[in-house]
Amino acid sequence: MTEERVKAYEELKNSLTNAPFLLMPDWKLPFKLYIDACGEGLGAALHQTQIINDKPVEGPICFISRQIKPTEARYGARQMECLCLVWALEKLHYYLDGTVFD
Repeated sequence: MTEERVKAYEELKNSLTNAPFLLMPDWKLPFKLYIDACGEGLGAALHQTQIINDKPVEGPICFISRQIKPTEARYGARQMECLCLVWALEKLHYYLDGTVFD
């Protein structure tokens, strides 16, 4: 194998064996909400950039997901993404109410 392939393999192995750590929310800092929807389900990740060891690190606060319902499977891409956003805002309201987030 080439050196490039060995490096790629090691990076992949490292990513799969080291689970991401969850950060404790800092209520003074803004949050970032990432959402995605597809024909199988909805997913969202709430992140925040915090200073760890004198370096800014963006890390996850929490992850949520769910399977879509049969009636939702007929939605178009735009409606599915809007559904995902509304669902994520409802589920994560205890983090996001009264805070700044992107």
